[in-house]
Amino acid sequence: MFSKGEKKLLTEINGSKLYYEVHGKEDGEPIFFIHGAPGIGDCRADIVSFSSLGEEYKLVFIDMRGSGRSEEKPPFTHEQWTADIDALRQYLNLNQITIMGHSYGGFLTLEYLLRYQENVKRAILVDTAANSKTVNQSVDRALESDLPIDREKVIRLFAGQASSNEEMKEVFGSILPLYSVEYDEKLAKQGLELIFYHYQTHNYAFHENQPNYDVTGRLNEIKVPVLITVGRHDWITPVASSEELNKGINGSRLAIFENSGHSPHQEENAEFVKVVREFLAQ
Repeated sequence: MFSKGEKKLLTEINGSKLYYEVHGKEDGEPIFFIHGAPGIGDCRADIVSFSSLGEEYKLVFIDMRGSGRSEEKPPFTHEQWTADIDALRQYLNLNQITIMGHSYGGFLTLEYLLRYQENVKRAILVDTAANSKTVNQSVDRALESDLPIDREKVIRLFAGQASSNEEMKEVFGSILPLYSVEYDEKLAKQGLELIFYHYQTHNYAFHENQPNYDVTGRLNEIKVPVLITVGRHDWITPVASSEELNKGINGSRLAIFENSGHSPHQEENAEFVKVVREFLAQ
């Protein structure tokens, strides 16, 4: 069930049609949610995980340019994506926001902070990193697993060289068991069929953006309160990546979820939301 005040909208932002939903308390403090997995992810998982926060907060969920139900219109650069976030903030007549980003969405959250920090009250980083140095480790982990995978296609996926939506769906489905502590095959297969696939968005993000992504040396520029969260068993952005963020962002708080993989907000939802509520109340 959706929160009160729910609005589903497709609006032109920076020359591209952007899909977003507004849930929760109309006059509540705004929280923006930035999903991961460009070209595969969208805002629906965040709505399921965080709609309960709508009792107190105004929740803005976004399908980023080129993902979900938003228009597949280049460029798919970090500069463009962060500009889209800020343009939507302005369009909604909001001043300072809380921003939460998961995985690749955490990359964008960090870059948004470094570009538009004056518009941020606080930030929440979920299983993300300040750089892309763990990508090769993730590929090795997949290749060394006992999963029935196509090695060449897995390498292409992480290199941003998927040949089609069909290939991306096939490969992503084959490595899904690595993402969580308790894998539910039936639910995973159902979820695969619901994804909006945009392989060109994914390819640009992983082939063009990710190899050059590194904000490690600028973390000390972040002055707003930051909560860093990570699943103990995350194979994509491991605990060490969050520890690096915690060390680099002065005054940040690190919370490790012991029974989760890459998505503790889904795997340990009740405890995760509790930690978020405590952070927001500070």
